Amino acid sequence: MAATLRIQSDWSRALSRDEGEAWLSCRSPGKPTLYGSVTRRGLSSDGVPDIVASEGFLVGEVTKKSILISCPHENVSTKFLAPYTSFCRIHQKSITCLDISSGGGLGVSTSTDGTMKIWQAANGEIRRLLEGHVYDVNCCRFFPSGLVVLSGGMDAQLKIWSAEDASCVVTFKGHKGGILDTAIVDRGRNVLSCSRDGTARLWDCGKSACLGIIADCGSPINGIAVGTADDSLNLGTPEKPPSEREVGTEGKILMLAREDKKLQGVGLQSRQPVFLFVGSDAFNCCTFLSSTYILAGTQDGNIYQLDVRNTNAPIQVIHRSGAPVLSLLPYRDGFIASQGN
Repeated sequence: MAATLRIQSDWSRALSRDEGEAWLSCRSPGKPTLYGSVTRRGLSSDGVPDIVASEGFLVGEVTKKSILISCPHENVSTKFLAPYTSFCRIHQKSITCLDISSGGGLGVSTSTDGTMKIWQAANGEIRRLLEGHVYDVNCCRFFPSGLVVLSGGMDAQLKIWSAEDASCVVTFKGHKGGILDTAIVDRGRNVLSCSRDGTARLWDCGKSACLGIIADCGSPINGIAVGTADDSLNLGTPEKPPSEREVGTEGKILMLAREDKKLQGVGLQSRQPVFLFVGSDAFNCCTFLSSTYILAGTQDGNIYQLDVRNTNAPIQVIHRSGAPVLSLLPYRDGFIASQGN
């Protein structure tokens, strides 16, 4: 495990004024944590903050929106980015899930304050309040059209909403426990959900019906992802012909991030197991980097990169801290990860 360099979360605000100060820490496993600070002394002639670090730390490139800090003793450096903008009034408590529409115009988010809201991505203006779930809403995402939202809650219900008028147009019932994640197949005639009840289910939006249980794990499924399988992968054969209501399931693999420390791949149309990988702790999330490479994150802070053609051993295991890995998102040639610290 490499050393981890951290700066207090509101550093950009702390350094926005002359003589502002932000706290630093550098932690390596098995060693005492190194503490320090960065201080702003003023502005340069071109408006870039003049920032210096305390003993043991070095400040590299500084711009109006970023700062590069290194700790030579541990041979680690990190570039910290300031927020482009902040929306502080959408929710009153922690945000548990969010998504941005395909066109980039709208956002949808859920929170521990018990609300789900649609808002303008440009300025954070709240457009719609989506009310109808009982208890907490765990997950939300836009359909590819950007006009419809899919959500799942602790009430074991899966709902489809109009982003235009906030009406709930479909409610799916069948899970026996809270829904923890969802996925959309192609354009959205079929959707997927996973639950604390240990099942992953495929749903037909047009008929408001469950098309089948894709997997029954006997352990909560914390996250799912659907992707196109590599041509060399054997996805198995369905025991009976698929329903004509199944659209876009052929050649797809469903990945399950399970509470019992297992990451599982299942043929979406065949319902047959494709691979099973055992990790260090409960898997919280997973995603496809390509038809070959996948990522999954665990409760104890590991991010596993695997090749679906051979999951006997991971390609690499990334461990930046022991905080739970909560979400993963492919980005350009890499990925973005969020952790619970």
